[in-house]
Amino acid sequence: MIPIPLIAALSDAPVSRGLDPFVVGIVVFVLASFVGFEVITKVPTTLHTPLMSGSNAISGITIVGALLALAKIADGGLATGLAVAAVVAATINVVGGFLVTDRMLQMFRKPAKKKGEEVAS
Repeated sequence: MIPIPLIAALSDAPVSRGLDPFVVGIVVFVLASFVGFEVITKVPTTLHTPLMSGSNAISGITIVGALLALAKIADGGLATGLAVAAVVAATINVVGGFLVTDRMLQMFRKPAKKKGEEVAS
């Protein structure tokens, strides 16, 4: 059994002795921004299209997460509005990204032959 003075001493102890979570979040955001900028600027143009397709697939995961959040908090408040906005923004991002990717890939396709056109040899 734990003595009562020890319980009283522990209850007065501060809950967290580490850094403020908000400050840690800001530091992580700033570092991720710098790393992301450096990585993006170093991508060669030949890899841009496949990476864009991959990032569009990741944005699809954002839609799933926003839909799950929307299903959990369907109370009509601010959180519901933000979840709907997240679904709309992520959907626009995915559709627009795939349209741009498709347009970029069309540059690498051979032109289609028209009817009656002969092949030059």
